[in-house]
Amino acid sequence: MKRIYLLEPYLTGSHQRWAEGLVRHSGHQIRLIGRPGRFWKWRMHGAAVSMAGEVNQLPPPDLILATDMLDVATFRALCRHRCPVALYFHENQITYPWSPTDEDVPLQRDRHYGWINYVSALAADAIAFNSHYHQRSFLGALPDFLKVFPDDQVPDTVDTITGKSKVIPLGVDLPSLPPSTRAPGPPILLWNHRWEYDKGPAAFFGVCRRLKEAKVPFRLIVLGEHTQRYPQEFHTARGEFSRQILHWGYAEDRATYWQLLRMADLMPVTSRQDFFGISAVEGMHAGAWPLLPDRLAFPEHLPPDCDGVLYRGEEELAARCVDLLREGSLPESAALREHIRQYRWERMIGKYDAWLEECCDRPLLP
Repeated sequence: MKRIYLLEPYLTGSHQRWAEGLVRHSGHQIRLIGRPGRFWKWRMHGAAVSMAGEVNQLPPPDLILATDMLDVATFRALCRHRCPVALYFHENQITYPWSPTDEDVPLQRDRHYGWINYVSALAADAIAFNSHYHQRSFLGALPDFLKVFPDDQVPDTVDTITGKSKVIPLGVDLPSLPPSTRAPGPPILLWNHRWEYDKGPAAFFGVCRRLKEAKVPFRLIVLGEHTQRYPQEFHTARGEFSRQILHWGYAEDRATYWQLLRMADLMPVTSRQDFFGISAVEGMHAGAWPLLPDRLAFPEHLPPDCDGVLYRGEEELAARCVDLLREGSLPESAALREHIRQYRWERMIGKYDAWLEECCDRPLLP
């Protein structure tokens, strides 16, 4: 059993559930050190300083496991313990689609957060990504990202990062659920993502609008975390679809969340970016039939020869939703549910513990 400190500067939502799940299921002795999930830009700058100070007060660990919100290079410079550091990428700021309303985009300050991810990957002894798509997109984007800087681009560092990286999908808490049954009444559409620009709310509510225009009856469950400022599409949709809405807003607890998921019949996912797509995985586990973009990490969640799930383009998605709900008989989701169970912590923890053991035994970077 190894002593490991898990550093999560943005401890909320799926990041928190992953961290707590790893601590709970691992055979190693993992101590979680976190910061509240707010002020994400400041966390990427400042968490390394305060977390290094906190870790310096603790006994030496066998390994430090950080997530992508930590500036690993700064942390290592300030941490007195001489031990390996592993880095787990939930997201990255190089290929993440920034909101056009973010003040840092026109000022070109957004590149700095991608730079923190880049130097963190260089400074870490080992790296894991949560999906093959995430690994490919990050490593593939690095050469062009480095070219925007005037000199000293050091392109061979991309090979260095590639050589110490691998893929370990998220472990997910997927409770045992009875088979879902279709409730009487119009079919229920599900949104269970964060209320953010990158999740594609305009496309999702565009589907709802097409159904309404086609006079196809439906009901609507809208879940997901949000801050006080969220896309205008949600304000508009709440009034426009008031007669279809069964639930609107964040579920008060996980039991209520899963209860609402089990009510859903169809889950049209419209994300512009998802490095893993945990909300889609949860919806599939609960029995909702998914319609997923044929891109990002979503194809990785499907068994071979799974027809009728992937779509290309918003027009195809809207047409498929209209056709499925008009026919009134959605496909059976049992095979998808069985495939999704591969992400349960009980099945994933062996991969995590083996990787952490391997990281502990790696020679330190020179």
